[in-house]
This record gives sequence, C-alpha cells and structure tokens, in this order.
Amino acid sequence: MKKLYLLLLAACATLFASAQKIAPFKAGDRIAFVGNSITDGGHYHSYIWLYYMTHLPNTRITCYNVGIGGDAINQIYDRFDDDVFSKKPNVLTLTWGMNDSGYFEWYRADAKDVMAKKLENSYKYYALVEEKLKQHADIRKIYILGSPYDDASKFNNKNLYPGKRAFFSNLIDFQEQAAKKNGYGYVDFFHPMTAINQREQAKDSTYSLTPNDRIHPDNDGHLVMAYLFLKTQGLDNQPVAEIGVNAQSKTVSKSVNCLVSNVVANADSVSFNYLANSLPYPLDTIPRAWGNRKPQSDALKVIPFTKEFNQEILSVKGLKGSDYDVLIDGEQMGRWSAKQLADGVNMAEITTTPQYQQAIQIRELNEERWEIERRFRNYNWIQFDFLKEKGLLHKDNNAAMDSVKKYSRTNPFVNGNKDNYSRARYKSLRDAWQKEMDVLIDEIYAINKPKNHRITVIAAK
Repeated sequence: MKKLYLLLLAACATLFASAQKIAPFKAGDRIAFVGNSITDGGHYHSYIWLYYMTHLPNTRITCYNVGIGGDAINQIYDRFDDDVFSKKPNVLTLTWGMNDSGYFEWYRADAKDVMAKKLENSYKYYALVEEKLKQHADIRKIYILGSPYDDASKFNNKNLYPGKRAFFSNLIDFQEQAAKKNGYGYVDFFHPMTAINQREQAKDSTYSLTPNDRIHPDNDGHLVMAYLFLKTQGLDNQPVAEIGVNAQSKTVSKSVNCLVSNVVANADSVSFNYLANSLPYPLDTIPRAWGNRKPQSDALKVIPFTKEFNQEILSVKGLKGSDYDVLIDGEQMGRWSAKQLADGVNMAEITTTPQYQQAIQIRELNEERWEIERRFRNYNWIQFDFLKEKGLLHKDNNAAMDSVKKYSRTNPFVNGNKDNYSRARYKSLRDAWQKEMDVLIDEIYAINKPKNHRITVIAAK
C-alpha cells in the first residue's frame, strides 16, 4: 500500500510539473468562464478572482460566471451570442463534457449505440462552437479540461453510471487535442484531480473531491481547480512578501514584494515599518453554496496551496533571548522562539493579522458578489433551457411567468428556479442587482491595497 501511495504521489507531482503554461490575466481583462453546472454553481472562478484581488491588488480584472446547470455543448452553442459574447470578454474559458457523457443512458441495453449518437451530436455542436470562436480573434481562448466524474469512491453506491468515466475521459482527450490544434491555451483539471482522488482513496476508500454526487466538486475541490488554474498561469511560488531583519545590525536583509524601513532595535526588541505589495489569501473555513458540506480550507489536506501561493514570511535574526512576542500595530499576533523567528514564520497563516483581516473583508465582499451573480445564472437557466424552446426567450411577460408556473408542478428544475424568475423577469430588479455587484467590486478594489504596518518583536515576559 505504501508503495502504491508513493507511486500515485509521484504521478500526481509529474502531472502538475508537466502542465503547460498560459499567460496570467492583465489589468482590464474581462474573462468569461463558460461551462455547465460545475461553473454555474461553483466557486473556482471566484477563488481565482480572489487571488487576483488580494495578491495583485492593482491588476483589476472582471470575471463572469457564464455557466448554466445541465448544459451540454449544444446548449452552450445555442446561447453563445446572447449569453457569452454579450459580456464583451477579451478572454474566454470553455469547459464541457460532463453532461455530454450521459447518465442514465448507460443503464440501457443499447447504451453504446445511444452514446455513439450522442457523441456524434456533441462533436457536431463543438465544431460550431469552434467556428464561432475562430471568428473572434480578439478573444483569447482557454480550454478547461473539466473536473472528473468519480465512480471509484466508496462513499455510497449511487450515481454509478457504467461506461461514463471512460467516455468522459475520451472527451477530455478530444478537447486537449482541439486546444492544441487551434493554438489555444488549456488548463487540465481532469488528470490532476483524478490523481488526487486515486492517491487519497488508497488511504481512505470513501474520499472524493466530488463527495456529494460524484459529479460536482465541493468547495475544497473548487480550490483545487483554482490552484491548478493559477499554477498553469505560472503564479505559484510568488510570495505575498518575504521580510528579513537582523536585530543586532539593525539592517534589512530581505524585502521581497514589500518595503521594510525604519528599523529600530534595543537590547530586547526590534521594530520596523512593513508595507507589502500583496495581501494574504483569506481561506474560507465554512461551507458555501447549497448542498456543499466542505469548506474551501479542506483542500489544504491534498494540495500545497499555502506553500506555493500563501507565503508571507517574517524572519528575524540576531535575537539573543529565548521567546519573543510579535506585535503588529501594537496588537499581539503570537509568541515564537528566537530560532523559529530566525527560520521564518508564515504570517499568512495567522488570521488575526491586520492584513489578513483586511483580506477577509475582500473575501466576504466577493462572496456577496457571487451570491448576486447566481441569481443571474438561475434566470439564464430559465431563459435558455426552458423558455427558449417555447418561443418565449427574453419575453419575461405574463405568458412566460404562466408557463414557468405551469411546468414547475412537474419539473423540479423549473420549480427550483421559479421564485428567482418571478423577480428576475423584471429588468428594474436585474439592473439593481447589477448595480449592487458593481458597488461590491468597486469597494473591493478600493480597500484591497495593502497598508503600512509597524511590526515589533519583543522579548516575552
């Protein structure tokens, strides 16, 4: 078992190391994340944006959730003009295939024939999507090889669709080749997340990054996805800051991504000013979104996110005593030995620092924005996956509302979106929601600039 674990760990490391690179986003980019329910109800795009909000506070970008639950590639194609290009993106990510690879069809006696026809249809519509993308040379395209369907975990015996895993894997291979053929960037969620599942299941057979239904990642899975995306952008191993101070010589030995100045020291303390260029990434410790049970921070158990993306190292050498208190702006943050401080303490793991508290506010504002944006995605589900086929797309009149009410009695998906649609069909409310999101985003970029702090390291009494 140990040998198997080591082999899986090595395979996972190889997958991460061999991933191709795509350019990071730049200031002013408008990124449309196009996909199905994993995008629609998920957080990976929001977590990516939160990294930019905190680590690159002067690189203002705009991210759009353009996912709709249940969509296969033909449905994505049908809404491209109205729902995707209307956002005026200059960067577009596309992920698809989970719904194209079927569910209950796999229980049929003629499953292979049914799925062969389904695949033919998917490839036809993908070709139409590709043609649309080729007509927009001004948009940078990034394909996302989607998160895996996990039929191996033993957490229950539900949602086991024989044949789906291999079929979906083949679709992922097709998407990778399509990206390479067209010279598009791509980010691979599928293979690294599969490797993590296999590695962890070797220790715990009930483990899964999709622990609720084998299909939708929980919050920890979405941080894994954000981690893989940011890593593919080459943003790993860029510290929040690295501070090095020598208490004896009263000098600054290191100041990476920050400014350290005005060093003052005496027999039992050293203090200095600290102004970083970034804020720590504020990991969420509570589950978010309907149906999820895991917090974002659970991902730290399976990926080295803190090591690669959240290092704010304080190192103080030349201390002669034993234990020292660290204060920021006069408030105690903790107590460490002289050796620990000489080796370096990661302040990004201390949630009470003023810079971490500043970052938490950004996270919560971003979550508010995410919640409002979900109303728009539920509204668009009604539009494109229900009203369009009835000739009522964007009508938002009494006939549309009556149709929603009628079918909500027998269609659980319509029923689940009925109340939201009863409000969202009014343009005045949608305009108000958009203004709310704009205010939240403006506030984020108003308060996300790091502040100057006074750090004091003083002998403990």
